[in-house]
Amino acid sequence: MKDILERLDQRRAQARVGGGEKRVAAQHQRGKLTARERIELLLDTGSFEEFDMFVQHRSIDFGMEAQKIPGDGVITGWGTINGRTVFVFSKDFTVFGGSLSEAHAQKIIKVQDMALKMRAPIIGLFDAGGARIQEGVAALGGYGEVFKRNVTASGVIPQISVIMGPCAGGDVYSPAMTDFIFMVRDTSYMFVTGPDVVKTVTNEVVTAEELGGAKVHTTKSSIADGSYENDVEALLQIRRLMDFLPANNLDGVPELESLDDPLRLDKSLDTLIPDNPNKPYDMGELIRRVVDEGDFFEIQAAYARNIITGFGRVEGRTVGFVANQPMVLAGVLDADASRKAARFVRFCDAFGIPIVTFVDVPGFLPGTAQEYGGLIKHGAKLLFAYSQATVPLVTVITRKAFGGAYDVMASKHVGGDVNYAWPTAQIAVMGAKGAVEIIFRQDLGDPDKIAARTGEYEERFMSPFVAAERGYIDEVIMPHSTRRRIARALAMLRTKESEQPWKKHDNIPL
Repeated sequence: MKDILERLDQRRAQARVGGGEKRVAAQHQRGKLTARERIELLLDTGSFEEFDMFVQHRSIDFGMEAQKIPGDGVITGWGTINGRTVFVFSKDFTVFGGSLSEAHAQKIIKVQDMALKMRAPIIGLFDAGGARIQEGVAALGGYGEVFKRNVTASGVIPQISVIMGPCAGGDVYSPAMTDFIFMVRDTSYMFVTGPDVVKTVTNEVVTAEELGGAKVHTTKSSIADGSYENDVEALLQIRRLMDFLPANNLDGVPELESLDDPLRLDKSLDTLIPDNPNKPYDMGELIRRVVDEGDFFEIQAAYARNIITGFGRVEGRTVGFVANQPMVLAGVLDADASRKAARFVRFCDAFGIPIVTFVDVPGFLPGTAQEYGGLIKHGAKLLFAYSQATVPLVTVITRKAFGGAYDVMASKHVGGDVNYAWPTAQIAVMGAKGAVEIIFRQDLGDPDKIAARTGEYEERFMSPFVAAERGYIDEVIMPHSTRRRIARALAMLRTKESEQPWKKHDNIPL
């Protein structure tokens, strides 16, 4: 018996070494943790239970029968994050470059299936070179099986991808179908075709970082939802994010103990809005003053910065926040901001996370670049997402709410449950200056008349009380009471039910 146990220990030790000490050292020299070290840091200490440690590939072509390493380039299993069950797979770059074989894919498929059965989140840590070309179509079939399960799990359990090294070719499509993608700066990159292929086909010379680095995907392509300095920071932030997310689409949002009084008043908010209606202010400050302990996890902070999306808590319960940011492009809605917010709203709705929307929007961004870029359909995505949402929707208009953008930003007309406005709110088809210049074009040569007409327009059409008189605004509130109002509204809306007509699925304007 002793010999048997010793052999088991030896085999386990061999599997834990991965591709060997030399390759592990090379991984560390690149500033990266190994696949196993990443799992240990991500999960609660001692909670990881590994599956399929001894699985090996079955390829016999190109000399592969002599190259077999236990685990076959991916570590899979389950554990806990702050006591909550999660499933995880971590690609091991020290073993065949983390490339995907049929056996490698089957390991991932097993934890995907188990995560769905257990209704628990799944996290993928990517550091791999794509398909294992020695296996040909068997590897491609493995990818397809993984992709299919990504789609099946979408909207049922949270799926998170962390890119911690190369992620190329077929490997990119699984993360692309998950809920969130995070990257590590300088050591991770994502692309369908690498720099060498790009040069061969297009004669374009580009580095891996320029083609698919973290900066590209967080600021330009919107593929990634955030980036971090190193592996350690990335994994600790994923642990933090998991505290905001439900385990699945049925369990409801997590609830943490909070010592922050939900009825707290904040007098500083009474002076947040500048006297000059064209002067910007930081909407992020409002969010941080409303959420519990100022703890806000922003999503896609570096992309489409004219709108803010992210998670906070009110009374210890997770809430999704969407807010126009007057500090960037005056908070105007453009194609990128609309897509960013629409995706976030749909995630929150899929997982039962209430949404609070702070509105200060002068309209949609005009110009040929926007129109040629499909602003109409991109703007419609956000309108569609809010109109479709059945979770509690609480809206607060702080200043401007002009034109179609007023409707789009969770107005009463598209399903807002509780809609508040600050006394500084201006709700109208357009700003007073533009409206007066159209309506009273004949008086443009008389500054006194135009000034008088502008004041009249502001009083008659832009006051929040005009919308309140029609029931479009439920209450005009004092800014300092915003947290209290939101907390009470969300508490009231916890039992909200919304019946929808049967449909196979919607047809969102993609």
